[in-house]
Amino acid sequence: MTSFDSSPQLDQAGVWRMLLALAVVFVMLATTGWTAVRAHRSPSPLEASLSAWEHGRIGGHRLPDPGAGPVPLARFFASLTDRRRTELVHRYPLAVGNMNGAPPELRYRANRVALGRARAVERELVHDKRLSPAGQHEAARRLHRFTDLMARDRQILAFDPNGSGRVAEVFGDLSAAERVSVVVPGVDTDVLTFQRTQRRYAAPVGMARALYGAERAADPSTRTAVIAWADYTAPSGLGMDAATAMRAEEGAARLDSLVGALPGRSPVALYCHSYGSVVCGVAARGLPSRVTDIAVAGSPGMRAERVAHLDTPARVWAMRDADDWIQDVPYLEVGGLGHGADPVSAAFGARVLSARDARGHAGYFEPGTDSLRNFAQIGVGAYRAVSCAREDGVCQQGLTDATTGGHA
Repeated sequence: MTSFDSSPQLDQAGVWRMLLALAVVFVMLATTGWTAVRAHRSPSPLEASLSAWEHGRIGGHRLPDPGAGPVPLARFFASLTDRRRTELVHRYPLAVGNMNGAPPELRYRANRVALGRARAVERELVHDKRLSPAGQHEAARRLHRFTDLMARDRQILAFDPNGSGRVAEVFGDLSAAERVSVVVPGVDTDVLTFQRTQRRYAAPVGMARALYGAERAADPSTRTAVIAWADYTAPSGLGMDAATAMRAEEGAARLDSLVGALPGRSPVALYCHSYGSVVCGVAARGLPSRVTDIAVAGSPGMRAERVAHLDTPARVWAMRDADDWIQDVPYLEVGGLGHGADPVSAAFGARVLSARDARGHAGYFEPGTDSLRNFAQIGVGAYRAVSCAREDGVCQQGLTDATTGGHA
């Protein structure tokens, strides 16, 4: 029988899949329209802070280029006294709080200052009679969220109040971690959905907190840190942005920058949910070698037809719950629409993990699930302890267990 790859024609199933994909596209165009780009706008608070930094001085000397890279920026901050660092935190909180190369603890301090100032803005808006009731309600929601994020025990690694907002939070000691995990969420992620009271494990904070707890339970002797990373502009809903890689390309550049600036040399694992797996797929080629594992769950595709096309030395893992609606999307890419092959398909070549008990698209980080247990074992390097989707254990083949040095 002729394979799909070598045949110049699509089989009947392929034709129907393509027609379905095009129908979805037309519906998206009809209901969402194309996004207009505003040619003129005022600088965002973060842009204003970075501009002020670029023109600033400390101790009579110009401040370094904020885009100089993490190594020279880390060297600059290391050369300062604590008094000078504190001065920069209060003069340029958003710049310092989002600067790859600044020490994590300094970024936490800066972002607490930035959150306090953003909270003051929202407090004024809540009582601004020029706003509609809906606008005042939105300001009240942001005021409440910023207050939550300012709690003394929270470690906010990145924060940008502009638009729908971006944020990242650390669980554990990032500077001392022996292994680092980064949770990359999907659509409808912003500062307001960063954490939830209901369906908490469907939000980045709940995902990361659950993973951190599961990693500590899996191996209490390994120092781990987990980052809830919502520091990119995710698509809103299942419209055109979600069907293309535009947001993923922007997010991938930011993810590459984050990983390249993490302190130390500890191994890094990425956990990419839904559209977050598109971000990770686009980012894969540019990630540093310390990224040892990329695990995707509920993926619409990784902008690749095979693992080899990701061009990464990292192990690539995939899982999908049997009840996840994502399995019904067309797994193909046509003219930039769609995200490529199904990561759990045999042809793609990922190591397919069990997601038993995950219960749908948003349940992969629920405590008590195979999916979370598997994520935790990857996070601590206990590869021989993962549960494969198939009973033959094929997902473990050829692996070295980082915790023991043994082979699967």
